[in-house]
Amino acid sequence: MNFELCIDSLDGLRLANKYGFKRVELCSALTVGGLTPSLGLIEQCVAISKVEIHVMIRHKEGGFDYTEEDVNLMKTDIEMVKSAGVQGVVFGILNKDLQISDLNKALVVFAKSLDLEVTFHRAFDLVKDYKSSINKIINFNFDRLLTSGLKSKAIEGLDVIKFLQNNYGNKIQIMAGSGLNTSNALEIAETGIQHIHFTARKINQDNTDIFLGAHSYIDEDKVINILKLF
Repeated sequence: MNFELCIDSLDGLRLANKYGFKRVELCSALTVGGLTPSLGLIEQCVAISKVEIHVMIRHKEGGFDYTEEDVNLMKTDIEMVKSAGVQGVVFGILNKDLQISDLNKALVVFAKSLDLEVTFHRAFDLVKDYKSSINKIINFNFDRLLTSGLKSKAIEGLDVIKFLQNNYGNKIQIMAGSGLNTSNALEIAETGIQHIHFTARKINQDNTDIFLGAHSYIDEDKVINILKLF
C-alpha cells in the first residue's frame, strides 16, 4: 500500500519522513480544501524531504470553474514549484456544468513538459457522470486520481471507488481520500486500491480566533495507528 499524507507545514513533512510515506500533498488553507502554498514553505520542505512532494495548484477557493487567465496563472505556479524541486502537481478544472474541462489538457501537457507527475484532485467528486469523466482524465494523461467516490467521505463512496479501480486502475492510479481513519482504512483498502491519502492534523479549538482562524497541530497517533493496520 502506498500512503500519501496531506500536509500544510514543515511538521507534516517531518512526520511523512519519519514514517516512510510514499509522498505528500503540500497545500495551504486545508480548511477550504487546499490552496497553493508559499514558495518559502515549498523550498523548506524540499530541503529536508525524504519523500515525493506533490503541490496543490489552486490559487483561489470557491470552486473549480476557471478561465484562460486562471490557467495562465496556474502555469506560472507550476513553473514556480518545479523550480523549487518538487516531483508533482495536483489540480483539477471543471466547467459550469460540472464536467471535466478541456482546459485541463494544456496544464497537463505543460506539467509533463517539466517532468512533473499530475494528480486530478477531488474536484472529480462533484462531476455528474463519473464514467465519462474518468475516461476524459485518462485521455488527458493524468497520472493519478484522488477521489472519495463522489461522496463527502471515502467510506461512503466505496462502490464508486471499487468500480474505478476495477475498470480503470490499469490505466491510472486510483487513490482514495477524505475521512480516512483507523475505523475504516481496511474497509477502504478492500476495494483493491493501492494508494491511500489522508491528513494527520488536529484543530486546537482553544486558540480559535474569530478573525484569524484556528491553530492546528500534528496528530502523530493517527499515523501510527493507521500504519499499524497494514
